[in-house]
Amino acid sequence: MNVVTGALSYIGRAIAEELLDRGEHVRSLSRRDVPGDPLRERIELAPLQFDNPDLSGAATLYNTYWIRFERGGATFAQAVANTIRLFEAARRAGVERIVHISVANADQADDLPYFHGKHELEAWLAASDIPHTVVRPTLVFGANDILVNNIAWILRRSPLFLVPGRGDYLVQPVSVRETARIAVDTPAGLTVDAAGPETMTFGELVTRTRDAIGARCVVAAGPRAAGLGIIRIVGAMLRDVVVTADELSGLERSLLTSSHEPLSSERFSAWLQLHADELGRRYVSELQRNFK
Repeated sequence: MNVVTGALSYIGRAIAEELLDRGEHVRSLSRRDVPGDPLRERIELAPLQFDNPDLSGAATLYNTYWIRFERGGATFAQAVANTIRLFEAARRAGVERIVHISVANADQADDLPYFHGKHELEAWLAASDIPHTVVRPTLVFGANDILVNNIAWILRRSPLFLVPGRGDYLVQPVSVRETARIAVDTPAGLTVDAAGPETMTFGELVTRTRDAIGARCVVAAGPRAAGLGIIRIVGAMLRDVVVTADELSGLERSLLTSSHEPLSSERFSAWLQLHADELGRRYVSELQRNFK
C-alpha cells in the first residue's frame, strides 16, 4: 500500500498513476472528493487529517501537500506544522519510507517563505530517524499545470505579454510525469533534483510557448514593477492569484534550475509541440483548485 497526499490533484495524481501503472495499491489522503474523476475508482480515498491520517498498512507515504502562497488562515508556518504532524503520524504507523516533494534549491532562499518552509521540512527529515527520500523539482509542466498553461492562455488572448525584468533568468522545466517516476524510483537516503534536459531563459520559455500555439502576441521585457502591476490587475479580473512577488523573486534568481545531471530526458520543447493545440484553451485557477 502506498499513501499519496492529493492523488486527485496535480503532482500527487502523477505519482498515483505511476504507482498504479506498476501494479501498486494507492490510497489518497485528500481534502475533497471528486466522484466523477476517472482516477477515483482506481484508488482508496481517505480524508487528509494531519494528526490521525489513515496510514494503515502503508509501506510508503508520498507527500505532495504544500501551499503556493498564504491566504486566509493558510500560512507557510501552518503548512510546515501540518506536514510535521503528518510525518510523525507516519512514524507512529510504522511507515517504512517517506517520499517528500520539495523544491529545487530549497536551501538557497530562506528569505522567501515558500522556499524557507520547504527547507525547514528537509532539515526536519534529515534530523529524524525516518527513512526518507527528498525530491526537488524545478519548474514542473504537464497536462492541467498552472504556470505554462496560464502563460499560454494569456498569449492566446493578449496583444502583449510583458516579461517582468530582463527575462534572462533561467528555468529548467521537468515534466510532471517524470517527476513522479523519479519520486517512485529514488531509494531512501537520497535527496535528488527532478530536472529536465533543457535550460532556457524565462523569456525563451514564453516565446517558445507563443510560437508553439501560433499566437501573435508580442513578448517584451519590461520593468519589474510594471510586470507585477499587470499581473495583479489580471489576477483581480480573474479572481485568482496569477504569480506572487516571492515567486517572481525565485524565478529572477534562477532557483528553478539544477546544478546536477538531469534525471529526466523528456524535453519541454517536444512536449510543447505535442500539446500545443490544447494548451491554454482554458484558464486553470489556483484558488479554485486549492483554496475552494
